[in-house]
Amino acid sequence: MDIDEFMLIYKRAWETSDEHLLASLFAPDGVYRNTPFAEQRGHEAIRAYWQRTKLQDDIRLEYEVLERHERGGIAHWHTTYQVTSEELFRIWAASTGTNLIARHKGEALPRLALDGMAMVTFGFDGLCRELRLWWHSKIAG
Repeated sequence: MDIDEFMLIYKRAWETSDEHLLASLFAPDGVYRNTPFAEQRGHEAIRAYWQRTKLQDDIRLEYEVLERHERGGIAHWHTTYQVTSEELFRIWAASTGTNLIARHKGEALPRLALDGMAMVTFGFDGLCRELRLWWHSKIAG
């Protein structure tokens, strides 16, 4: 696998909320670092983390591969999605390091935009050994 194929499948896994497809990109002990300080190691942990995408709707991901090399690469990605649950909104608010954004009772949940970088390292078997993400999010406007 190369960075182009990885990002294409990553896009499909996110847009379809398919935790099994996502895990298939990784070696059995591969690491998904969703932030510099958090990691999911192995297929079970990666699939469990990916469950949060099931609380998103109308997911759109775009990416551009910035660097390619034999064992990986770097991509810039941008995702937007509609939050579909208060639980996901709380997860998002906590991950931004901010308090919950004030919303009036009955007000619709927001559409979010995430913009980030992905650094991917592959093993000799072509599977992802490590995915490092750096991202920032905001309410899409």
